[in-house]
Amino acid sequence: MNRDNSKALVIFLGTFNGERFLSEQLDSFWNQTYENWRLVASDDGSTDQTRAILHQYQQAWGPEKLCTVAGPGLGFCENFLSMVCQSQARADLYAYSDQDDIWEAFKLDRAVEWFASVPVSVPALFLTRTRLIDEFGRALGLSPLFVRPPSFQNALVQSLGGGNTMVFNQAARELLKTAGPTPNVFAHDWWTYLLVTAAGGRVFFDPVPSVLYRQHQRNIMGMNVGLHAQFRRLKLLFGGKAKDWIRRNLAALQRNSNLIMEPQLKTLFFFSEALNKGIFARLAGFFRSGVYRQTRVAHFALLIAIILKRV
Repeated sequence: MNRDNSKALVIFLGTFNGERFLSEQLDSFWNQTYENWRLVASDDGSTDQTRAILHQYQQAWGPEKLCTVAGPGLGFCENFLSMVCQSQARADLYAYSDQDDIWEAFKLDRAVEWFASVPVSVPALFLTRTRLIDEFGRALGLSPLFVRPPSFQNALVQSLGGGNTMVFNQAARELLKTAGPTPNVFAHDWWTYLLVTAAGGRVFFDPVPSVLYRQHQRNIMGMNVGLHAQFRRLKLLFGGKAKDWIRRNLAALQRNSNLIMEPQLKTLFFFSEALNKGIFARLAGFFRSGVYRQTRVAHFALLIAIILKRV
């Protein structure tokens, strides 16, 4: 593992009524083999003991290690983006964190090691697989191992990895800051993947799981493996929610077209054709855009959804 602690890293932790699992997540930060990190925790209006727990850890770690701020009260996406755009904490690298997972001790080390190969001027994003656990910490399996490359064509129709695994650099943060804290998108992690790839940045999907991703009733997204998960994803695709999310992403991209490279602008144009024209133009736009989802089944379902105008 990397033993060069020269790169400063800030963890952006979003919290809301997370008292049950928060301490385990905080302890996993403390147990990281990479030590040059600071934590910014934005609480979005908790009514339980979440803020008290954060205060206890701040007392133990010191304010230079843990800073707490008040979230905007607009939901998880805006809470994370408010930290990215408004926090005064500046570093070389940044990591998103949910409140109810457990990080493997090597999580930050693996990310920092990869970023050593990336020029600081290039927007870059690191993400990984996860180990799924239930609310009692029992193993449930692994998240999918995606084999198709990360790209803008993929980001337009799929969020590749969870925000709880993401680490990004200052160049990527500048993109997010320019786009602003309220781009009207569904999820901060999907938006990060979109912006980095739209700007021609680098994305690396690490096949080694770095997070114990807790599955429970209050999860925003939940498990992404098994037949039940595949059925739920298809239901989202054909039931209208995915259509809303994708179109909100497209609108946000179009408002920030100055951040997008020319090849990606062409892809965006053709994909927009696939969503808004007649059947033949939709099919032509779909194939010319080159968009794809990670598995054959999911990609075929996307094609059917385009034909039926469900996206």
